[in-house]
Amino acid sequence: MTYEPGSAECRVLIRSKEQIETMLLDLGKLDGTDLLLQQLRQVHSQLEDLHDLRRAS
Repeated sequence: MTYEPGSAECRVLIRSKEQIETMLLDLGKLDGTDLLLQQLRQVHSQLEDLHDLRRAS
C-alpha cells in the first residue's frame, strides 16, 4: 500500500501513539510502574519508527 498522508493506516498509528501517551501520563502518577512505563515508551518508539517508514515510502 502506498503511503498517503491521512490514510487509514496513518490514522491508526497516530491514534495508537496517542493512546500510549495517555497511558504514560496516567500510569506516571502511580508508584511501582517504572518497568511498565519503560515498556510502553519502547512500544511508542516502535510505532513512531513504523510511522516514519510509512511516510518515507
